[in-house]
Amino acid sequence: MAGDVTGVRHSCPAAARRVAGRALLGVAAALAVAAPTAVPFAASVEAPTAGGQVAGAPMAFAPGDVVTRTDQVRDEQWQLDELRAETAWRTSTGRGVTVAVVDSGVDGSHPDLVGQVLRGVDLVGPAGGAGPDPVGHGTTVAGLIAGRKDDKRGVVGLAPDARILPVRVLDEDNRYDDALIVAKGVRWAVDNGARVINLSLGGSGDSPALAAALDYAFARDVVVVACTGNLATSTNSKVWYPAREPGVIAVAGLDGGSDNLWSGSITGRATVLTAPATGLVGARPPTGYWRVQGTSFAAPLVAATAALVRSRYPQMPAGEVVNRLLATARDLGPTGRDDRFGYGVVDPVAALTAQVPPVTANPLDDQTSPGVVGFGPAPGTADDDPVEGAGSDPLGFTAPRQQTGWTARPAGLAEDSPPEQLWTGAVLLAALVTGAALMVRRIRQRTR
Repeated sequence: MAGDVTGVRHSCPAAARRVAGRALLGVAAALAVAAPTAVPFAASVEAPTAGGQVAGAPMAFAPGDVVTRTDQVRDEQWQLDELRAETAWRTSTGRGVTVAVVDSGVDGSHPDLVGQVLRGVDLVGPAGGAGPDPVGHGTTVAGLIAGRKDDKRGVVGLAPDARILPVRVLDEDNRYDDALIVAKGVRWAVDNGARVINLSLGGSGDSPALAAALDYAFARDVVVVACTGNLATSTNSKVWYPAREPGVIAVAGLDGGSDNLWSGSITGRATVLTAPATGLVGARPPTGYWRVQGTSFAAPLVAATAALVRSRYPQMPAGEVVNRLLATARDLGPTGRDDRFGYGVVDPVAALTAQVPPVTANPLDDQTSPGVVGFGPAPGTADDDPVEGAGSDPLGFTAPRQQTGWTARPAGLAEDSPPEQLWTGAVLLAALVTGAALMVRRIRQRTR
C-alpha cells in the first residue's frame, strides 16, 4: 500500500513467518502504507494496534491534531473543495457504478460505508486476520471513493453513490506474498460487475500473471487505477507495478492544498495523473477516523472520478473514459505530459462536462498480449532488490521462477495460442508435401 495512516504502528512479520516466507516464497510483494503512528483521530477510537507492514519513521501529530468532534472530519476534507466535488455532484454522483477495492478488505459496518459495500471476496482466508479489514487501509480507500453524503458527519467520498466491491488480497501485515493472489482478485472483480478497479498496492518487479489479469480487465471494458508508490517504502524511485502496466492509470500524489508534487511520491515516465495525497482524513474500522497520506489515497480519488464519468456516460467504453480523464486533467509543470505530473491533476468537473473527441481504444494500452504466464512470487522477483514497501526488514531473497501451462490469450482469438497454431500448421504442411510426393510417384509409375 502506498500511504501513511496515523493510528497504525510500524510492524514487521513474526520471525517464524519471515523464515517460512524466505524458504517458500523468497521475495514478498510490497504494499506500502507509509509511516503510521498511534494517534487516534476521534475520541471514540481506541489506541492503535499493530497494523500493516509499513516503512519509514513514525509520523507524530501534535495533541491539537486529535479530533474530538465527528463533524470536524467533514470539515477537514479539503480535497473535496480542491476537486470541486459539489459542482461535480450536480452532474454525477457515481450512481449505478461498482468500484472494486482490491486491498486489505473493507469494513462495510463503518458508519460512513453502511449500505455502500457489496458482498465481496476474501482471498486471504481466516489465517489472514480477524474481521473484514484487520488493517484498515482498504476501508480508508473505500471511504475516499464512496463514503456516504446523506448527513453532515464523517467521511464523504468523491463518488458518494457508487458501490464498493471489496476484494481482500492483503494479509494482516498489509502484504501479499504472491502476485497471483492480486491477479485472482482482479479477475474476480471483473467477473462480478466491477466497472472500475482501484489497486492501492504494488512492488518493484513485473508480474506476468497480474499483467494477464489486467489484460482480462481491459478486454472486458474495465477502468483500472493504481498508485505509483511511495519513496519511503521503496528501494528505488521506479514507479511501482502494476501502476506501470500499459493501460493502467498510474496516480502520483500532490501536497495538500498546492500544485506541488508530494515529496514522498514516486513519479516517472509511467505517471499518468496526480491527485491530493496528504492531509487527508479517512474512515478507520470499526467506527473511527485517522489522518492519512500517500499515493494509496491519491489513487482512489482518480478511481472515484472514473466512477463519476461512467455514471454520467453509462455507454461510454472504458478506453474513452480513460482518454477523457487524461484530456481534461489540469496541466501542471511543463506543458503537456511530463514525468513528474503526467497529464496533470485529475479534474472531475471537466471530465464530466468537457467536449472530448471520441477514441477507439485506451490511449495508455499498448495492446500487446502478456503471453505465457509464469506464476510465482512477484513483484520483486525481477531483480535482487528488496521489495518496495516491505518496511525495515524486507524479504529480499530471490525464489526460482516457476512456469505453468496456463497461457494468457487476448480476447477474441481462437483457443489455440500462436505456438500451438504454428505447430499445427507445420504438421499440416508436412502432410500436404508428403501426399503430393506420393501422388507424383504414382503418376510416374503408371506412365512407364
